Amino acid sequence: MTDITRIEAAAARLQGHARLTPLLNAPLLDRIAGRRVFIKAESLQLTGSFKFRGGWAALSALAPEVRLRGVIAFSSGNHAQGVALSAARLGAPCVIIMPTDAPQVKIANTRAYGAEVVLYRRGQDDRDAIGAQLSADRGLTLIKPYDDPEVIAGQGSVGLEIAAQSADAGVGAADVVVCCGGGGLSTGIALALQSRAPQMRVRTAEPAGFDDMARSLAAGTRLGNPAATGSICDAILTPTPGLLTFPVLQRLAGPGLVVSDDEAMRAMALAFSHLGLVLEPGGAVALAACLFRADLGDTVVCTATGGNVDPDLFRTVLQRFG
Repeated sequence: MTDITRIEAAAARLQGHARLTPLLNAPLLDRIAGRRVFIKAESLQLTGSFKFRGGWAALSALAPEVRLRGVIAFSSGNHAQGVALSAARLGAPCVIIMPTDAPQVKIANTRAYGAEVVLYRRGQDDRDAIGAQLSADRGLTLIKPYDDPEVIAGQGSVGLEIAAQSADAGVGAADVVVCCGGGGLSTGIALALQSRAPQMRVRTAEPAGFDDMARSLAAGTRLGNPAATGSICDAILTPTPGLLTFPVLQRLAGPGLVVSDDEAMRAMALAFSHLGLVLEPGGAVALAACLFRADLGDTVVCTATGGNVDPDLFRTVLQRFG
């Protein structure tokens, strides 16, 4: 089980390896939102997303002999890159199973970090069977993207930083809006804030049509998404909230927030225009919620979780919304 002690231990292991990302504010974004908006820029983290934190936390917690046998992960891109770089730096063989429709920049970067990439056709191939066979043949350890106590603890280091940086900025009570897929980052942040800044509350943000966490929080039980694809926010399209993450968020998080793909893209353009931040769609949904949703307080903190965007898509976004 993840708790503040485990989060603090993961943060200690991350010292000197992960970046301390800034908490940013832009007055013109405040004007658009009608509130003060602080942005935790995890798009500036190693590998371009917060996922490096969870990857390093999980791999560094393994026994050396287990780590040297190698690790395996399933990912459309950001978890893949976080695990791949962590494995390379810790000397562990790494296999990443990725869908063929993942953004090409994410597939290329995962290979560049030294991982062996095995592609599967989403909806046609059984990725779990592929992974099970590779794990059995090579003795690999599975690093889950969110339903892993050490991964959650690593992501919780973001919450420790938000608590400290918000205090330095004079921010007390606030909603902390978090881009949410399976809920690992939201859960880690919620647990960290419960200990370090209990006046701050996590609010999850998701794309419309893939708002399984928001609907699950409202219903009081885990619900799935009706489709696997159909949003440009590929980084946070998960089938259902995590088994470990949902009970924590049910206890600590407020109601979930939902934004459209167009709102996510508009937030991408505004982040670039006013902060010079390059965000991918899934990494911009929390900012979109802070800018375009009324159901928030006068001061909010949001996570800008990833910047691994396809260049052609980014150009299109800037042309349309810039």
